[in-house]
Amino acid sequence: MHFVGFAELAAAVSNAGGLGIITGLTQGTPEKLAKEIARCRDMTDKPFGVNLTFLPSLTPPDYPGLVQAIVDGGVKIVETAGRNPEQVLPALRAAGVKVIHKCTSVRHSLKAQSIGCDAVSVDGFECGGHPGEDDVPNFILLPRAAEELKIPFVASGGMADGRSLVAALALGADGMNMGTRFIATKEAPVHQRVKEALVAASELDTRLIMRPLRNTERVLKNAAVERLLEKEKTLGANLQFSDIIEEVAGVYPKIMLEGDMEAGAWSCGMVAGLIHDIPTCKELIDRIMVEAESIIRQRLVGFAGR
Repeated sequence: MHFVGFAELAAAVSNAGGLGIITGLTQGTPEKLAKEIARCRDMTDKPFGVNLTFLPSLTPPDYPGLVQAIVDGGVKIVETAGRNPEQVLPALRAAGVKVIHKCTSVRHSLKAQSIGCDAVSVDGFECGGHPGEDDVPNFILLPRAAEELKIPFVASGGMADGRSLVAALALGADGMNMGTRFIATKEAPVHQRVKEALVAASELDTRLIMRPLRNTERVLKNAAVERLLEKEKTLGANLQFSDIIEEVAGVYPKIMLEGDMEAGAWSCGMVAGLIHDIPTCKELIDRIMVEAESIIRQRLVGFAGR
């Protein structure tokens, strides 16, 4: 949700009954994150969280400063992703902050549990962004997580509607996490062309990039992505990140804010095939809950009564 998870969207999701998340690394500095948290507080009196993603970098963000901005802003829920978040847990725990770590495997989920994370977001292979390297879809990953975990977990990847929610609950999850679906909402502060691209896309329109670098990312196909994949094919084992930097580095502002849909690769889940409109966050969440209740009370109860 880079350059998507701003205060506008986080507040709209929380106001609609979900848990909105501000994307911390989009802000970049503790000072900017503190201002974004304050902006979100002006827009909602409901709980919201902040995502902190730990990525390899030559110039790492000021993670201690970002954590302090979260604590000072009174945020009580943090979603972590990427590398092990153990470095920030003591400070967050001391401030009473609950930590949900995003994992793409059962073993990583168990590690998150062992280091003291309060919950896990289990990310199946269908997801947009980084699905890991195991390629296990949620129909297998969620029940496996349910077999192993003692802490709560939510389903992430392929989640779009009431059917997704009921399925996630049936497979053992305690709820669901949506990323791509929330980009195609009226409050999402991205260019209209981004939202229209999601409505137009099918489940066949994502591609996996950076597999040779073991940094796999699921993105929506476009000219830049096809160019990147051709480089991967041509260079093979000799591929270096520098070879594809034009297609992946610094492209999000051009895409999300300016609507240049060919500027580079941007994260998108296979769930695009289930996105057919651009509702408000409240319309979307209300619809999900009505549909889920209908499935449980009518379709499933009907099966049970046979």
